[in-house]
Amino acid sequence: MNEAFDCLIDSFIEDRVGITEGFLTIALAAHLKENLIALYANQEMLPAGIGNNALLTHETLIRSDKIYWLDRLHENTHENSFFDLMDQFVTHLNSTCYTGITGYEFHYALYEKGSFYKKHFDQFRNNTSRAYSMILYLNVDWQEKDGGELCIYHSDHRQTITPVNGKCVFFKSSELEHEVLVTNQPRLSITGWLKT
Repeated sequence: MNEAFDCLIDSFIEDRVGITEGFLTIALAAHLKENLIALYANQEMLPAGIGNNALLTHETLIRSDKIYWLDRLHENTHENSFFDLMDQFVTHLNSTCYTGITGYEFHYALYEKGSFYKKHFDQFRNNTSRAYSMILYLNVDWQEKDGGELCIYHSDHRQTITPVNGKCVFFKSSELEHEVLVTNQPRLSITGWLKT
């Protein structure tokens, strides 16, 4: 796995956005996708909000995805395999880049057809613990016509990233504004933050 970790870190250092294919194995991505689809079918995924704690609001004109938080307390084999992978990555990141990450949080995200998330930063105004954002995609055979790209706004250009299965994207939560463009197919991912 260190090869995928190093690819993610090296591309982040080069362009402020780390990208690597195959961060999730095909098997793990498939199991996580099955989990997400089952949660959605059981209506356990809830509309995502904006802000945190007392400032949390639901603004469907800004954000229209549905989410479900991952937790080791669920005792789900595949979620725990994902957390084991993240523990390995955090250890590698801290030992090679001295980032001081002490925790993380991740949720499943499902964008139904026609859903989007307007331009935003990931770090809260009243809480700076989110250091790095990570998105891991669960979409097999994604086509350009399906839309749903992640659009990241650099100071001098706009970068679009297709949500292809197994791909991981990594960037600083406080530095880059980004949005999810309208999706023409259900779009599945795991999204989260490495925290200090």
